[in-house]
Amino acid sequence: MDENNVLMRIQGLTTNFHTYAGVVHAVDDMTLTVPKDCVVGIVGESGSGKSVTMMSVMRLIPSPPGRIEGGHVWFDGAALGMSDRMEKNGPNEGMVDLLGLPAEAMMKVRGRHISMIFQDPMVSLNPVLTIGLQMAESMVVHGLATKEEAWKRAVDMLALVGIPNPEERMRDYPHQYSGGMRQRVMIAMALSCNPELVIADEPTTSLDVTVQAQILELMKELKAKLKSSIIIISHDLSIVAGMADKVVVMYAGRVLEEADVYDLYEKPGHPYTMGLMKSVPRLDAEDRERLVPIEGSPPDLLAPPVGCKFAPRCKYAMNICRKQEPPLVTVGDGHRARCFLHHPIAPAVPGFVKVE
Repeated sequence: MDENNVLMRIQGLTTNFHTYAGVVHAVDDMTLTVPKDCVVGIVGESGSGKSVTMMSVMRLIPSPPGRIEGGHVWFDGAALGMSDRMEKNGPNEGMVDLLGLPAEAMMKVRGRHISMIFQDPMVSLNPVLTIGLQMAESMVVHGLATKEEAWKRAVDMLALVGIPNPEERMRDYPHQYSGGMRQRVMIAMALSCNPELVIADEPTTSLDVTVQAQILELMKELKAKLKSSIIIISHDLSIVAGMADKVVVMYAGRVLEEADVYDLYEKPGHPYTMGLMKSVPRLDAEDRERLVPIEGSPPDLLAPPVGCKFAPRCKYAMNICRKQEPPLVTVGDGHRARCFLHHPIAPAVPGFVKVE
């Protein structure tokens, strides 16, 4: 990857929750690179650490009990305008570590340079403030416009995301909008300050299929216009397939596989990724083809298993898998997987095709 084309690089991010029952290892040594003008999809079961990773990037982890205990989140320093905080030498030259910023400096990053579309727009929107006030607030706070200018800009953004009669609807409250329209408002708010990165956390949750398609198409159009990078978090592999350029598969707080979207879907390199794909219906499937569930349950993050976290559910697991954590190894051009089956001395396993 061209180092000049990197917008954000997460290195060794570790986030734990200290509870009365013990320490929950929610994100464990997370590493991820987000190129400029790119859509990165993050997939995995509930509890795999997808949302916690992005909340850590935004530094919105509630403390207590949450605590970011390691790693770095490097962001393009030129985009932030923080030349005094840029790394001078090394692989992250010209980048700023968001985890090292003072709280006031981080507040200037949120909304302006990194925006987030949260899972539930009804909970995320303030029920006692009008849509217009909430839309205009971030532009005024970040000094991008006066109140009058921000109001006009907000009207334009609502029109851009397909809200009818935007000038009138600016004075409405969230409960007067449908679920799909509230999600459109959240997208408009996230893009109102022209951020370099938009994090969409399950942007189509609880929406019907027709509205889902409209929201995803809208996000594609806005990305093309604004040239922002997008991180889309989803359980739905079909959504990620249609949106993403690059896909990261997470499990038990760790990255198990990452690849170009076409490589991942054509040649999945980890048994967990294969299991996810076999558990969802396909348009090209034969009639009456059975879906194959992934047996078992995700591990208890209070006491994760020794070795590979997926080994207790993996039909290809070997003895070494239950004793040692596999490294994230390169298995193709830009394709990495955390699996011992890609080791040169690994035995041939029926049904498992090594990526080459």
